[in-house]
Amino acid sequence: MDEKPLPKRGTPVSSLSLYNALAQWRFEVAGMGGLSFLIYPWGFIIQGIALWHFVKRRPENYWLFIIIFGGVLGAGVYMIVEVIPDLGLLRGALRGFGKRSRIRALEIQILDNPSAGNLEELAELNFEQKNYRKALEALNRAISLRTDSPHAFYLRAKSSLAMGKYAEALPDLEYVVAKDPKFDYHRATGLLGDAYARTGDLDKAAIYFAPAAQYSTTPETLYNYANYLKLAGRREEALEWVRQLATKKKTLPRYMRREARPWFAKGKALQKELTR
Repeated sequence: MDEKPLPKRGTPVSSLSLYNALAQWRFEVAGMGGLSFLIYPWGFIIQGIALWHFVKRRPENYWLFIIIFGGVLGAGVYMIVEVIPDLGLLRGALRGFGKRSRIRALEIQILDNPSAGNLEELAELNFEQKNYRKALEALNRAISLRTDSPHAFYLRAKSSLAMGKYAEALPDLEYVVAKDPKFDYHRATGLLGDAYARTGDLDKAAIYFAPAAQYSTTPETLYNYANYLKLAGRREEALEWVRQLATKKKTLPRYMRREARPWFAKGKALQKELTR
């Protein structure tokens, strides 16, 4: 890009046009060290990618100001701190292609051999792909063939919960917890308490949340217990557990923090609701 010279001495120009000419010259020659042609249009592209990532992943809000007002430098810092570490999550997306191929192969195999093992594997793959309806269909068939697998009942309960069918998840979770109260490191007990809370049975929710809140410190359990306390009208206790969730965010490794982002976002929303 050619450098634009300053207006010649004696040339009649308005103060506004002179200011614009000086600003343009300073940006192209002085401010960017004469290398602006290396930045444009990549700066806008980097900012665009950073904004897209911010909207999709929802990190801390201060990053939005850094991206917008920091220009290409702010967007570059964001890319280094937030985007590049997220590239590790692409491995899951790439594995998804292999999982879809395995799903298709299992669907064909089940036509000849509809065993409980094949159906459970198909359900698990569909659950990982967030196809909860198909996971439920496969699990219903698997459980009709083999009724002694806590894993199948647990997966069916999680599929129901993911679809917002809390009442349908209750019998499956009760079966799993009766078999093993510590199943999935007390997560099953916590999910049972949450399902009871969301269906209005706060007394039973308290029974199952007691051990889960004592032994499990996952962001999911911390949020669900805080939400139960809110539903039970115990506002101050709910706020305390929301604060514990915020503290948990500081102590988790970065990769686990990224995976638990939805729970931290829900915790923030719950804290705002409780402090109104």
